[in-house]
Amino acid sequence: MRLPSSFFCLPALFLCCSASLLSQPGSASQAPLIKTNARAVVVDVVVTRGNDEPVTGLSRQSFHVSEDGKLQAIDYFEEHTSKELPLDKLQPLPTMPPGVYTNVPTVPPTDAVNVILLDTLNSEGQDLSYGRAQVLEFLRTMKPGTRAAIFLLNDKLNFVQGFTADNALLAQAINDTRNKVTPAKSSQFYSSSDAADDAEAIAMLTSMMGSFATAGGTAGIATMSSALGESASFQYSRRVAMTLESLSYLARYLGNVPGRKNLLWFSGNFPVNIFPSPQQLASLNDSRVYESQIHRTADLLTAGKVAVYPICIQGMMVEHSMEANVAGTGSGLATGSSAMGDMGSYSQDANERADNIFAMNELAADTGGHAFYNTNDLATAADHAIRDGSHYYTLVYAPTNPKMDGKFRSIGVMLSSGHYKLSYRRGYNADDPAKLAATGSTGFLSAAASGEKQAASTVSNDPLRPMLIHGLPSSTQILYGVRVVPMNPQPASYTPRAGQNPASIGPVTRYSIDFMIRWTDVKFDVDPATPGHGQTLQHGKLQIGLIAYARDGHAVNWTGGTQEMRLQPDVYASIQKSGIPAHAEIDLPTTEVNLMTGIYDWATGKVGTLEIPLHPATVSASVQSPGNIN
Repeated sequence: MRLPSSFFCLPALFLCCSASLLSQPGSASQAPLIKTNARAVVVDVVVTRGNDEPVTGLSRQSFHVSEDGKLQAIDYFEEHTSKELPLDKLQPLPTMPPGVYTNVPTVPPTDAVNVILLDTLNSEGQDLSYGRAQVLEFLRTMKPGTRAAIFLLNDKLNFVQGFTADNALLAQAINDTRNKVTPAKSSQFYSSSDAADDAEAIAMLTSMMGSFATAGGTAGIATMSSALGESASFQYSRRVAMTLESLSYLARYLGNVPGRKNLLWFSGNFPVNIFPSPQQLASLNDSRVYESQIHRTADLLTAGKVAVYPICIQGMMVEHSMEANVAGTGSGLATGSSAMGDMGSYSQDANERADNIFAMNELAADTGGHAFYNTNDLATAADHAIRDGSHYYTLVYAPTNPKMDGKFRSIGVMLSSGHYKLSYRRGYNADDPAKLAATGSTGFLSAAASGEKQAASTVSNDPLRPMLIHGLPSSTQILYGVRVVPMNPQPASYTPRAGQNPASIGPVTRYSIDFMIRWTDVKFDVDPATPGHGQTLQHGKLQIGLIAYARDGHAVNWTGGTQEMRLQPDVYASIQKSGIPAHAEIDLPTTEVNLMTGIYDWATGKVGTLEIPLHPATVSASVQSPGNIN
């Protein structure tokens, strides 16, 4: 990293943005800092009227919080209200020159972000087609300024699109065939239709044997039926484990995003509980293994302030087993035992629907969200979920019970007056946060690629690293402009690679990365004059970071460093007119990559980040016409 004096004129490209945009708050409200030796419990509370409209203007004195039935003192209180601008009031940024980007927001930052999770692991194919279409319909009408990201859950968690307020970009990501957001049922999902097919096969074999059944044949059918049951039980338990692991990874991904995270989970089935009862645990193959996994997932969702909004993609839940065009068990004639079989199928379907609704309501209640089911209008349900999670109150208290014993602590919130609906997470596990941070994956999910692990270990002491994960929303505490262009001419082939990935192979293009940072976002302290200078210096310290990701989420190269600044009066006066320059170079593959860029101020802990998509066609054009930075 260096301070190139020739780069001081670039901020004209960056600082020409409207003064109203540059004067906006740096980012969404940060989690409150409680300066106490006691641990702090943070509870977000959504308060609505009967028509689900938010209740605003409540004070700290309006709330009463209890833990395990004991009243707690509220140490911190804040109301969060969604910030929206009508379309005619949105101020677009001026057109940037080729290769120049900025993290200056075009809309006011909000205190909540939204994650759309499309779940094919726990859904039927016909439901997935409808759910996918409804998500696209929701994105078409999504309110301007709503920040959302998209993930896909099949045999593992897949990143589809990072946080953006561009609904067209979100829809494009779903329609991109390379992201495989297709209505294909997972091989891991043993559905009710699969169970019906197995039952019909067993019944048909039994019917064919009829009076010719032998003891050996009957025993064989019983063994076959038992094997099918065990296989279904194993598949269910494995699906639970895969779902929990995916939720854990998603919670880790969201952990560095400030504010409330609303998880809109589109699925046909919800097989997990966050705070399960002993009876629910006992239904799994190995309750001890899954209890640990559920416990860890609950802790991560709690720490990440993730509220789950389950949205059932089955639409209106109607009963099909008694329809004339649906074959019954056995011979298919609705007489005798066959009729009883149809009634059994009807009862089983009804129980499955009831269990699914119960699981959805539990997920929502345990995390502070809201469940949506028995509706064909999933687009409206998604809009309802986002509106519900955009206005909330944050309450923080230091619990009177300081023990970190891992036990579940129930939380109760009441209002001193008024009849309103309150949604909030109903408890937490009293675990040591340090132990939670050290807890690793159980191995069902492979989304964290080896390249990213290498990047993390290489810069493990870099405070900027957790904010440079592929797809995270831009942080705007520090505003900057950055020019990203291929160097012209490119270095000779024998030149050492630029970047810190020792495993970098294949053809690459070397990029020149030039930042111009808004100087008012960086803290400078007066540095006493060193001997021989006779004048006061201004001291500042920045961390600059870059990580490039391939389409599949692998980190392909990275670099970074600390920029220590001791500026003489004339240089300090110059940056007040233009900004703080910084420079880096990195070699990137000649394929599509996403480059995460970031700035961290060591004095204040403020962060600015921006993810930049780089395409081969753009690279080729930039090499031919690199432009002039002077």
